[in-house]
Amino acid sequence: MSKNTKQTARIPEEALTGSLREYRVPEGGHLIERVKNFYGWQNLRREHNLWPYAKSTSSAPRTHTTALTDAGQKLAGVNFASQDYLSLASHDRVKEAGARAIKDYGVHSAGSAALLGNTSGSLALEKEISDFLFGRETILYPTGWSAGFAAVQGLVRPDDHIVMDVLAHSCLQEGARASTQNVHFHGHLNTRAVERRLQRIRANDTKNGILVVTESLFSMHSDTPDIGVLRALCDEYDAQLLVDCAHDFGSIGDAGLGHLGLQNMVDSADVIIGSFSKTFASNGGFISVKDIETSEYLKYYSATQTFSNALSPVQSAVVLEAFKIVRSKEGKDRRLNLMNNVLYMRAEMEKAGLETLGDPSAIVPVRVGAEGLARIASRNLSNLGAIANLVEYPAVPQGGARFRVQVMSDHTTSDIDKLVVLMLQAMKDAEIEYRTYREDENSSIHTPTISMDEPASRAA
Repeated sequence: MSKNTKQTARIPEEALTGSLREYRVPEGGHLIERVKNFYGWQNLRREHNLWPYAKSTSSAPRTHTTALTDAGQKLAGVNFASQDYLSLASHDRVKEAGARAIKDYGVHSAGSAALLGNTSGSLALEKEISDFLFGRETILYPTGWSAGFAAVQGLVRPDDHIVMDVLAHSCLQEGARASTQNVHFHGHLNTRAVERRLQRIRANDTKNGILVVTESLFSMHSDTPDIGVLRALCDEYDAQLLVDCAHDFGSIGDAGLGHLGLQNMVDSADVIIGSFSKTFASNGGFISVKDIETSEYLKYYSATQTFSNALSPVQSAVVLEAFKIVRSKEGKDRRLNLMNNVLYMRAEMEKAGLETLGDPSAIVPVRVGAEGLARIASRNLSNLGAIANLVEYPAVPQGGARFRVQVMSDHTTSDIDKLVVLMLQAMKDAEIEYRTYREDENSSIHTPTISMDEPASRAA
């Protein structure tokens, strides 16, 4: 079936409805057979070019790239789907550092950090991060996800408690579930709810530990907590504070310390988690704590460090060089250019009547609304020559599907102008098609749509 036929063919209702959540807990006694319903739903969406995930680049993830859908359809255009915030993934110095590491060390660490997996490069990287964070102790992990999981799993024991923002990263939630049944979720950024949970816990348990878990920048909403209030609550109720700064560390603020730096709270977090995959041009992550006793404990009691291969020599070298750039005048200039791009994009989106969410960061969430509408808009956008990631329920609230636009320092105003024009066109055309679909279905269920003539109302 040709691409044009797919777009004009009648879209089955099942391809515009349903969500990943429905297949999370399949029923039936056969572990293999029961998962196959997911593929049927997924492939129906794929056949109608409505499956937005698992795209692959066929060139470097620069501001313009070529890519493939997971069905093999070719895409090309302006790229707002790569999380290379400071545009360091193709930086000459970073690439040269990786090449030198291959020449000196080969391509593989060949062991866990506990068993000869470290290199002089990884030790230098730990020191670089520790210096950047004013003398903390730092432990490296093979992925950012494993660092988040380890920070919770390595410290929390079954009788302890975790108070966690409901939108915290998957790695933090999975680490919590692996550690204790005493996991207390609270409403997003609701510090009063944090206080109520801490009060309730301490009214019944004065003996065991409490870990309060948040992020410095939440990626689906691009918003940030009041870290000072959380620190004060931790002090009042004898709890420790963990802050995951995966999305703003290195890319926001004059010094690159993200919202921890902007709020003057670097020293207030007991545990800091960071990822290298957003700003530092590589996989990997770290945990940073205040004392060597805690860092040494985590090295041997956080499973994803002890039982995973250490960062490869190439990864360590790449991240170390990226850190040097981040901490230099060039890094400061790149952060400034990134923020200028972000502010320009948000202003142009607003002028066009497109609703952006949250606060200025390298992530610009652009609200679409109903999942079916968003799937059509995502298809349209790719075919028009712009690439941006669609996020839908359950990663965001139902009926709150959005594009998660990821801005780079090297984007130009022309790139941004092009995205705004194409996104507006994609969403207008999707609105027409989706409205026709709903009318044809004679649906009695009201599904919110957006008007492209007036700015959409702000989400609650």
